[in-house]
Amino acid sequence: MNSAIRSLIKYITIIDWLPCYQASWLLPDLIAGITLAAYAVPVAMAYASLAGLTPQTGLYCYIFSGVAYALFASSRHLSIGPTAAISVMVASVGGSMAGGDASSYAAIAAMTAGMVSAFCFLAWLMRLNSFVNFISESILLGFKAGAAISIASMQLPKLFGVDGGGDNFLERMSFTFQQLHSANPIVISMGAFSIMLLLVGSKLFPGRPAALVVVILSTGIASVFGLAEQGVKVVGLIPPGLPPLSLPSFESVRIEGLLELAFACFLLSYVESIAVARTFASKNHYTIDPRQELLGLGAANIVAALGHGYPVAGGLSQSAVNEKAGARTPLSLIFASMTLVMTLFFLTGLMRNLPETVLAAIILVAVSGFVKIEDFKRLWLISRLEFNVALVAFVGVLLLGILKGVTVSAIASILFLLRMMANPHVAVLGRIPGSTRFSDADRHTSNERFPGMFLFRIEAPLLYFNVDTINTTVLEAIHRESIAVKLAVCDLSTSPYIDAAGARMLEQLERELELEGIQLRVAEAHAEVREILRTTGISESLGGVSRHTALADIVEEFERDTKPSSVPLS
Repeated sequence: MNSAIRSLIKYITIIDWLPCYQASWLLPDLIAGITLAAYAVPVAMAYASLAGLTPQTGLYCYIFSGVAYALFASSRHLSIGPTAAISVMVASVGGSMAGGDASSYAAIAAMTAGMVSAFCFLAWLMRLNSFVNFISESILLGFKAGAAISIASMQLPKLFGVDGGGDNFLERMSFTFQQLHSANPIVISMGAFSIMLLLVGSKLFPGRPAALVVVILSTGIASVFGLAEQGVKVVGLIPPGLPPLSLPSFESVRIEGLLELAFACFLLSYVESIAVARTFASKNHYTIDPRQELLGLGAANIVAALGHGYPVAGGLSQSAVNEKAGARTPLSLIFASMTLVMTLFFLTGLMRNLPETVLAAIILVAVSGFVKIEDFKRLWLISRLEFNVALVAFVGVLLLGILKGVTVSAIASILFLLRMMANPHVAVLGRIPGSTRFSDADRHTSNERFPGMFLFRIEAPLLYFNVDTINTTVLEAIHRESIAVKLAVCDLSTSPYIDAAGARMLEQLERELELEGIQLRVAEAHAEVREILRTTGISESLGGVSRHTALADIVEEFERDTKPSSVPLS
């Protein structure tokens, strides 16, 4: 029992760094915590309303998850709380399951957080922290842009003071435009004014809680002029204090239905959190432990579930606020939670007249940074494959919804990669002048070619679904040579793996070339590839496969054997 406790304690990182805590860090951490709380109050309420939950739910998420994450964190600056993408993901699936029952929906949201926590702990136990690399940055780029526009379409009705409607982006935009004739001018004015203040505030005072100033101003204006009686929807009464910690009610049928949602939230939460944590770790010259972050996210989500919240993650904007405010350690998150607790106990009455259009404005400004046209342009120039993946994610999220859009884009990413690997580039090689190195002769026309010798490199693993294409490509290239080929050499330095079909293809290629009087040899093969070729018995027919056989040596040997011998004069 003692050994088990000691084993567990070593993963509670606060035990390691807290005894070394320096007094000079206390004030920066305190200031950062209060600043983060000031940022979190309006943003958490806005994201909770985006998720279809009560405004205080977002505050509960920040309070409980921040403290839990701080106990296990390997990042000094990552801030945990609700995010826009996860909020709309929960709303898109959980809302339909609840059937309009608010209490049932709250239980579903909390249950989802608990399931996300279970996925985190399972991934930690199985050391699957690298698994999420299947969700590429290209997918995230398209996903965030699509999610931002989808979220914006949900918030426009609140910004105009109309009812809205529709189940997808196109329907929501259509409903909104059809109802514009009945828009409330007061709501529009207040929303536009809020957006302007938020944009100006973020420009002039980066890292400062501009949203809190907007909330205070708009709430004061709504209270003084009685805007609630003039058709402006307000947040209403927020119950003071904290909720009792308890397990969410659950039903087996709902758990099965929520597995897909919880897994998607887990992937998105971990990928985004790790990306943000690495960003600030690199900037501040320290390292993070990706596996340890699974523990931190798992702890944050389980307490979010116990506190009647919904799934949480590490967000870029909130972490940036924490870092810019001077945070030195995760203790800033605990100070932020303490500040939010005080807010819930003593200041909730002041927020009852907060206009919903202001929350919509906060969300619109927050998600506007997700649409990065320059990043799409950069992908277009760098890789059409990755651009297509991002585009599929973007369109998929808009037309199919967040959850299905992510799934489709991940599948599309795999299909694009398989297509690329099914048609690998076979480079015809030439020697770089003045060296013993070789590169693509078609791209570098100054490379030295050798009459009667054909050098080629397969720039992919040799697998069952690409070997026919490779075989055909090599034979066609050999037949296009102007001088009859006597020796063909396959450079396998860029082929890290070869399966049984790949080995058979080399054997078949060797037989076909032999019928034409051409010898086939292999060079630069990796250890695993050499082992497979030996095991299948093909290495002998290829002239032997050895780690000592270099491409330059084979070329030198060919040049020596084909060099005309000097005939002595009589």
